[in-house]
Amino acid sequence: MALLGPGLLFASMAIGTSHLVLSTKAGAQYGWLMVIPILAANLLKYPFFEFGIRFTHIKKQSLLEGYAAFGKKYLWGYSLITAISACTILSALYIVTAGLLKQLLPWFTGSDGQMAMILFTGISALLVIGQYALLEKAIKILLIGLCLSLLITTSMVLFKGPISPKQDFEAPLFFDSAGLLFLIGLMGWMPTAVEASSWISMWRLEKTKQSGSSLSLKEVLLEFNIGYILTALLALCFLVIGWYTLYGSGTELSGSAAIFSNQLIHLFTIHMGSWAYYFIALAAFATMFSSCMTAHDALARIGMESIRLLKSKPFTPKKEYYTWTVILLGGLNASVIWWASGNMGLLVTIATFTSFVFAPAIGLLNHKMVTQKSFPKKGSPPKWMLLLSYIGIASLSLFAIYYCYVLWL
Repeated sequence: MALLGPGLLFASMAIGTSHLVLSTKAGAQYGWLMVIPILAANLLKYPFFEFGIRFTHIKKQSLLEGYAAFGKKYLWGYSLITAISACTILSALYIVTAGLLKQLLPWFTGSDGQMAMILFTGISALLVIGQYALLEKAIKILLIGLCLSLLITTSMVLFKGPISPKQDFEAPLFFDSAGLLFLIGLMGWMPTAVEASSWISMWRLEKTKQSGSSLSLKEVLLEFNIGYILTALLALCFLVIGWYTLYGSGTELSGSAAIFSNQLIHLFTIHMGSWAYYFIALAAFATMFSSCMTAHDALARIGMESIRLLKSKPFTPKKEYYTWTVILLGGLNASVIWWASGNMGLLVTIATFTSFVFAPAIGLLNHKMVTQKSFPKKGSPPKWMLLLSYIGIASLSLFAIYYCYVLWL
């Protein structure tokens, strides 16, 4: 258990909107067919995340330091993408979490935005007080509880079987423009955005600093692979839940965080029984709460590291820099939520577009980090992974081009 850390943080961060919202919606709208793109996305993106862990372990540097050494223009480009993500991904996570928490606290009469502000304040305080050590301990507890809850829920859903579709139900077309756009959005955030490869790089450095242990490359990759496989399995769990409880029901999931959360939980309880209401609500809330914590921490670290490296004279980070960055992110995203009026659909759309369009560029950059001449040969990726990386870059590029074409057609 002591070996586990960055890989579990990655899993916790990934098992958020892409799983609870998009995987569930995929099963609800298209049924079992979405198993294929979910597994394909996890496979095609795997090298880009693995390269981040590999680079950090071998070079004892973060990916951002690698980008900066490769050329400041690459770091500037990545920082711009991160700035956009910081104003959308975190807001989307918090607004969905706020909607779920309101389901558990029916006496709370405030808006989604007000609940999000409470969450911002609470999680920011936890991160500032405990920093990485508390984050890792909290996520281990949350993730264990989440996995048990989700596996039990999935088992009960499978035992009861799928709902009977409405008499006039017609399966939606998979390859029309709406289906393809949803497919692209799902793959853009499955298991998570490619720029998160730098997040796990920062966590790996911090884990090494905290533990002081010297692990082998094999051990480091094993720890990451456990977390990565877990994200794929739980994505399939959410898909099965959406498929068995919603597919064919004619229910359209809302873009409002509060309505979506209410739909999700109530439809599950109708299918499984009212006794399961709080059980399901707690599992869903734990999913999103852990994602909020990890994403908030990662974006704060990335922001601080980007500023440090972009200055003409890089400085040594101090503890209070992390504190102010965490608080600044909270305030910034509270403003975004106020501007979007709690519309989860709008925030997810913006975040998905940014992540998906720039995914091939970041994937290619990570590929170059571990294939450049200065990278030690003993730590080089195997040939099959490099081949998979090329396939992933080509596939994501084609999807991104088509996505832009459809949007501006």
